[in-house]
Amino acid sequence: MSQERSSWLIKDEATLTELVTLMNLSADETTVMQELQEAARVAAPEMTKAFYERLFAHEATAEYLRDVSMDRLHGMVQEWFSELFCGQYDADYARRRMTIGQIHVKIGLPVRYPLAMLDVVMPFGESVAATYANPALATQAFRKVLSLDVAIFNQAYEDNQLKHLAELVGGERLARRLLTGT
Repeated sequence: MSQERSSWLIKDEATLTELVTLMNLSADETTVMQELQEAARVAAPEMTKAFYERLFAHEATAEYLRDVSMDRLHGMVQEWFSELFCGQYDADYARRRMTIGQIHVKIGLPVRYPLAMLDVVMPFGESVAATYANPALATQAFRKVLSLDVAIFNQAYEDNQLKHLAELVGGERLARRLLTGT
């Protein structure tokens, strides 16, 4: 029989708060990120161009981009990238990121695609971090914040899967046990 996990009791808003706390961003790290936000805004258009070039080059991801406003999507990705450097990582930040994850879930985008795109985002963020007086601190902060975003995106997918499985089997506890194979 599987052991009940305390993490299973953390739900909804508490999940977002927990993730923000888990990242343990220091005051120095949040200050660095905020100070780099303008540099991130400058880098965002080039990052977005590389981002969509990658997506359009792959048929399975390109199909999600047909018949949508690319100007709107470009603006949203540029804002997302710039906001990585906002310096304020609280429940409101996490909710905004969760909304992005929920949109990915709603359109049926497999989680592997946003995760694979980190390969495009990471060098741009690290390049912005490298411009800071203490690039090691800035890079560390950027990686933490990007990891926070990944965790929140994944949580949106997990929440959706768990909700549907719990509906099918008659409860979340049984759904979790099925997911863990016990």
